[in-house]
Amino acid sequence: MAEISAKLVKELREKTGAGMMDCKKALSQNDGDLTKSIEWLRQKGITSAEKKAGRVAAEGLVSSYIHTGGRIGVLVEVNCETDFVARREEFSELVRNIAMQIAACPNVEYVSVAEIPAEISAREKEIEMGRDDLGNKPDNIKEKIVQGRIEKRLKELSLLDQPYIRDQSITVEELIKQAIAQLGENIQVRRFVRFVLGEGIEKQESNFAEEVAAQTGQLNK
Repeated sequence: MAEISAKLVKELREKTGAGMMDCKKALSQNDGDLTKSIEWLRQKGITSAEKKAGRVAAEGLVSSYIHTGGRIGVLVEVNCETDFVARREEFSELVRNIAMQIAACPNVEYVSVAEIPAEISAREKEIEMGRDDLGNKPDNIKEKIVQGRIEKRLKELSLLDQPYIRDQSITVEELIKQAIAQLGENIQVRRFVRFVLGEGIEKQESNFAEEVAAQTGQLNK
């Protein structure tokens, strides 16, 4: 695999407007070939997405999704820039697919890693630093291992970092970037809530075997 230089990443970024990490990934996937990397970014819908990311998105939709059986429900707000785009079928389909994604991801609690409170990262670090498998490792090695585990854990909590359920080769973030390229507007997931039937209710525990034994004893009297 060709070595990917910072200069090459910068050149691709200037040509496409894509983010640095997206450019690096594109070059890695295409052995440093600039032309192929540009095509790869276009196929992923990433090239124009970064340029639109800073624009205000105050329109959009609040949509719901109820999973079969009525045991899981989702409310999600996805924003775009204009009411015109909000009323397009492609945007409605995107919002519904995001709602379905949330329903399928019980561990997801935040839209992005950037939204995760610092105290959660601190708590995860405390847990990881105390694990037995790190006990004999040097502090600098331990720190790197722990940091990698924390980053992995935080991504598990982030909606945008999840593999898209209908195409595992892309993340939800890349799905949204494809929609941005298609619809020509900034699109952002603002917030969501996931409902699970009975969640938080203390259910009365019953011992079926004991109940049967008690009933049998009564019948035998």
